[in-house]
Amino acid sequence: MSPLSSISAYSSALLPQIDRLPAKTEVAVPTTLPAAAPAEGTAFSSLLGKMVSEVDAQQQASSQSVNALQSGANVPLHQAVISMEEANVSFQLMVEVRNRLLESYQEIMRMQI
Repeated sequence: MSPLSSISAYSSALLPQIDRLPAKTEVAVPTTLPAAAPAEGTAFSSLLGKMVSEVDAQQQASSQSVNALQSGANVPLHQAVISMEEANVSFQLMVEVRNRLLESYQEIMRMQI
């Protein structure tokens, strides 16, 4: 028996099972695409500026918690360490974003027109 001859027997056994499956509901496909984002959205430069200011705020908060810990204020050690690590991770993320942007800019500048 060849593999091709067993296909018809296999498919005839599956057809009654396929008929018992629930019918799919049809979804209306829109005929037009939605409009592009309005021009009043935030600019990329303001987004980057916001990111830098947030990282700076985390660095300052971390510095304040460490200074309070060193001066003997009632600041738990684990809170100071957590704030330092959060500031460190956010700074590393900002540096990586900057590196990727710089690499992208350099790649665009290498493109031939």
